[in-house]
Amino acid sequence: MSDVERRHKRVQRVVAVIYLGIPSVLLAVVAWISSTGPAAAWIGCVVPAAMLVVGWVLRRRHRYQPRWWTGVGGLFGGIAGLVITLFPLATGVWWPAILALPGLIAGVIAGLALARYADRVLLVPVVPELAETPYELVFRLRGMPLAAVLVGADSVTIQSHPMPRSAEQFRTYPLTEVTGTFEFSLSGSERLKFPIAVNAAVATAGSAVILQASGDDWVLPTNQSDTLIDVLTRRKPD
Repeated sequence: MSDVERRHKRVQRVVAVIYLGIPSVLLAVVAWISSTGPAAAWIGCVVPAAMLVVGWVLRRRHRYQPRWWTGVGGLFGGIAGLVITLFPLATGVWWPAILALPGLIAGVIAGLALARYADRVLLVPVVPELAETPYELVFRLRGMPLAAVLVGADSVTIQSHPMPRSAEQFRTYPLTEVTGTFEFSLSGSERLKFPIAVNAAVATAGSAVILQASGDDWVLPTNQSDTLIDVLTRRKPD
């Protein structure tokens, strides 16, 4: 079994924990609490059951898209922490409610940690062989904390924000429209211009990739320039 195949199996186990494990554990806890209270308390199982259904559907859509894992992990973890501390009120036990805020924070942190771990297992280190997998690969841009290049199965996206809110914050090109990729070195004194709105960009010295697509020229500062070029080359249709 290759290193990439081992990564894939580990990553998918963690993704399953995020999307299905958290709701399943929450459902078990809520069911246990409900068994100690009145019959009406069983209604509380609706929330984790709904999360489990949503997690099942989203996992099929997001299993190869790491950019979604963090948001779902934080959301599911936060809901779990909040419900576990507040739901005992339905059975007449009030004291866990004072831990609602810490429970919410702890749940969010745990969910984010799981997503970060899955992302790290998949992408550290980034190797060209990942181009042969169905994963959407994320390359961070140096000097722009929120910006990234997303290389999908048949497209490449440059975005200035993890969750773009307008068309000015991202640009997507089919891989068939990528006409050139070249490694380049920046001195740090250049004034980089982008066809999208980029905030807090700081010029830095180091490697970069010149990406030509659909008549646009991008200079993308990244410490993984050779790997980015290799992945784009491997995924581009012949």
